[in-house]
Amino acid sequence: MHHYIFHLGSNIGDRKDNLLNAVRLMSEKIGFVVHQSSIYETEPWGLKEQPLFLNMAIEVTSKLSPHEVITITKSIEAQLGRVKTEKWAERRIDIDTIYCDDMIIKDDKITLPHPELYNRNFVLIPLMEIAGDKLDPVKQLTIDDLYLLSEDTCEVFLFEEE
Repeated sequence: MHHYIFHLGSNIGDRKDNLLNAVRLMSEKIGFVVHQSSIYETEPWGLKEQPLFLNMAIEVTSKLSPHEVITITKSIEAQLGRVKTEKWAERRIDIDTIYCDDMIIKDDKITLPHPELYNRNFVLIPLMEIAGDKLDPVKQLTIDDLYLLSEDTCEVFLFEEE
């Protein structure tokens, strides 16, 4: 059994519903959702002129391989209306595989751990909530420590519905 940690984001449409539908579909198609972070509202990263994102992290146990999982997450994104546009552009749903156990993989389909997690508070803060003491297999630091070293200045707030 593998332990996956995913990061989910959405900034168009019903952002919260997009996240919750992704979690539901992932639990149906990938495996059991062990932990789910709170939902956070975050500034866009990279391409700033777009709506705020909602982000969250989940941990899932699954018998599926990382390559099987990446195929399924891409199909879930398509099912929920994701359309590929320019890098860092607005999106209905984004599902990133951050970790699979302590695997280090780099090929033409997947890179694990996700190479950008170290530079993004909107990823690190939800991860800290569900796996703050997880040791990153590349940096050999916990998620909590990675956040303390992050140079990202983007704001991340606990999402409060109006």
